[in-house]
Amino acid sequence: MITPLVDVRDLTIGWGEVVLQKNASFQVERGDIFVILGGSGCGKSTLLRYLIGLESPTHGEIIVDGKGPVRLGVGRPPFGVTFQSGALLGSMTVEDNVGLPLQEWTDLPPEAISAVVQAKLRLVGLQGTETKAPSELSGGMKKRAAIARAMALEPELIFLDEPSGGLDPVTAAELDELLITLNQKLGLTLVVVTHDLESIFKIAKHCIMLDRKSQSIIARGDPRELRKQSKDPRVRNFFNRIPASEVADE
Repeated sequence: MITPLVDVRDLTIGWGEVVLQKNASFQVERGDIFVILGGSGCGKSTLLRYLIGLESPTHGEIIVDGKGPVRLGVGRPPFGVTFQSGALLGSMTVEDNVGLPLQEWTDLPPEAISAVVQAKLRLVGLQGTETKAPSELSGGMKKRAAIARAMALEPELIFLDEPSGGLDPVTAAELDELLITLNQKLGLTLVVVTHDLESIFKIAKHCIMLDRKSQSIIARGDPRELRKQSKDPRVRNFFNRIPASEVADE
């Protein structure tokens, strides 16, 4: 039996007494591009915080690579993460930003770190930017640099929070193509949080849809099939961009 790369079992998440999701269960298989989606306030980014170990569940469990939950700061992280803004450190060059995980978690000499950084930057199309500051990069370039940093430790799994957020349509489409390439050519498993429908339909192999009102996962599967075949009006509403008032009047 093949062990899923991420196994979420009966997870309840929220803030204090505010519950966003109850008893959520899902699995992410190796080699997947798995998208977590849903309307505003349903708990997408909060769920991501639990998945990467920034929050500890009070109910349920998260098992990564069959080894149990992740505890940040305890050992080398088994995955990479990119945040919405890229979260590059403004006081450091692109090379230093991308090389930071290697400096923190390996004993590689500086020349070896530099070689790895240059290789990662080439993979994301940012060769020649090593000495630039983050302020000199466009929004799309910052996202690519963040992906390069997330790949620095050669993880099998990368979490991405709104990777196309704030980008123009052409740059967002180019970033989608990059994610598909990294998945197909390097075998990276990607877990993506987004509500961008164009990106969802382009990159996702599987998805789960969170719902705020029911505090549950209301759809799972291929988003292209869900758009056409789901009998749930909330799912049709989301995937076909139908205002809730029109769904209510059906």
